Amino acid sequence: MNRFTGKTVFITGASRGIGKAIGLKLAAEGANVVIAAKTAEPHPKLPGTIYTAAKEIEEVGGKALPLVVDIRHEEILQAAIDKAVDTFGGIDILINNASAINLSPTEHVSMKRYDLMHAVNARGTFMTTKLCLPHLKKGNNPHILNLSPPLNMDPKWFGNHVAYTMAKYGMSMCVLGHAEEFKDYGIGVNALWPRTTIDTAAVRNLLGGAELAEQSRTPAIIADSAAYILNRNSKECTGNFFIDDEVLAAEGISNLDQYAVNLEKELMPDFFI
Repeated sequence: MNRFTGKTVFITGASRGIGKAIGLKLAAEGANVVIAAKTAEPHPKLPGTIYTAAKEIEEVGGKALPLVVDIRHEEILQAAIDKAVDTFGGIDILINNASAINLSPTEHVSMKRYDLMHAVNARGTFMTTKLCLPHLKKGNNPHILNLSPPLNMDPKWFGNHVAYTMAKYGMSMCVLGHAEEFKDYGIGVNALWPRTTIDTAAVRNLLGGAELAEQSRTPAIIADSAAYILNRNSKECTGNFFIDDEVLAAEGISNLDQYAVNLEKELMPDFFI
């Protein structure tokens, strides 16, 4: 079943992890995938580049356009969007996946790191959405999906890492606002977040290493959930803060063993859940 044949998907931060997994899933179902990410050269600690991701996408049957993009810079981002439209004829789906993370308490967060998180997470998501909007208005069942958590003002989600929470909630506030602003255009705007930690480079390198990765699910659960959301009627499916296992449950999928990194390990709940 090729649900996304002929559709063009613009994914930020798609050279690895969740962004790449979503790209592979949609490509396997016929999508053209624009890989908008910074990694052009191999990184000593991070697997994959935009070019290796493009190769994988083409191997599963999709068409890939790898572009070096730092979403903090408007001219670079606009050029990438223009290239995507010139190459594939438009943009039907935007995945705001690129994100920067630092879970330090206030006194240990440098302002450089604070600025990076807000520039990538909140501002980058807003700007990518803004610049893709003219094309999404003309898209086929157009969707925007932000990889961001449900909005919850419980202080426990702020107290340990207020800088990161503010930046990440900025992405979620874009969902809240843009779903309302874009409803007359028929553009679905939603958020997706995992129930558990996901085995990504951030988990392995920044948060808990191999031990936490063993307590996680694979990025495939996010990719499968995203595909179900993006296949829904964009005029009806908007303004939601989806959790991955709830999306799958709605599709009749309750056994999630296939997504576990290690079935013998107890799963670790993700942040904000």
